[in-house]
Amino acid sequence: MGLLDRPSSRPSGGGLSVAARLLGAAVVILGVVFALLLLLGAAPLKAQGLADFDYENLTFRGLMLDVGYVMPDGVENTRSLGARMDLGFLGPGVRVTAGFSRWSSRLERDRVRSLEESLESLVFDQTGEEVQVDLGRITLTDFAMNADVHMIWTVPLGVLTYAGVGGTAHVMQGGGESIEDTFVDDLLDQIRAGFNVHAGVEVPVAAGFRVVGEGRWELVQNSPYLQLRIGGQYLWGPRMSGEPR
Repeated sequence: MGLLDRPSSRPSGGGLSVAARLLGAAVVILGVVFALLLLLGAAPLKAQGLADFDYENLTFRGLMLDVGYVMPDGVENTRSLGARMDLGFLGPGVRVTAGFSRWSSRLERDRVRSLEESLESLVFDQTGEEVQVDLGRITLTDFAMNADVHMIWTVPLGVLTYAGVGGTAHVMQGGGESIEDTFVDDLLDQIRAGFNVHAGVEVPVAAGFRVVGEGRWELVQNSPYLQLRIGGQYLWGPRMSGEPR
């Protein structure tokens, strides 16, 4: 098979997982945002003429392109590219967006070794022979499509701040010379449902244009990650009362 050659020893892992550390970082980000909102006297954005939630102000009114930095669990940190559509307001201070992002990076050696150990155990159980599996370099690519809901506040100087939650569909694809057209490749190629929490700041710099910074925690099976991104958003649709122009 080309991947099996010599006996192996099986190291054991331990310690606090990267996922736990990233989750803690995401909680800290959200806590800082809400603390700043309280300190700066933030006020919820109000929708013009809306007493209750409805669909009157839902409309495609803006587009953002962004670059980011992703810190996935079990995968080397890398850059991301993405876009976001502003779909307007569902109710007072409640905005709806949809978007996507893409990143690709190598699996960390510990994670590759875990896959190798699983294969070694499988061979040993079937044949009684100890072997060593070398999977080489394995990459993971994630194309994520999300739908989010934001609660928006205004702070001094016309800056908008927001925090929200959303659902994400992750199309993940593995790659590597040693795993091509094998069941390992099939295991990595999956469509997975995810959940995200996020917070951000939007700064108007020109008529209809904003600079956006955001921190996002994506909870997805096997590869949760923290994503920091910055982008430029162009708005052409109607504004809500209190929204900077």
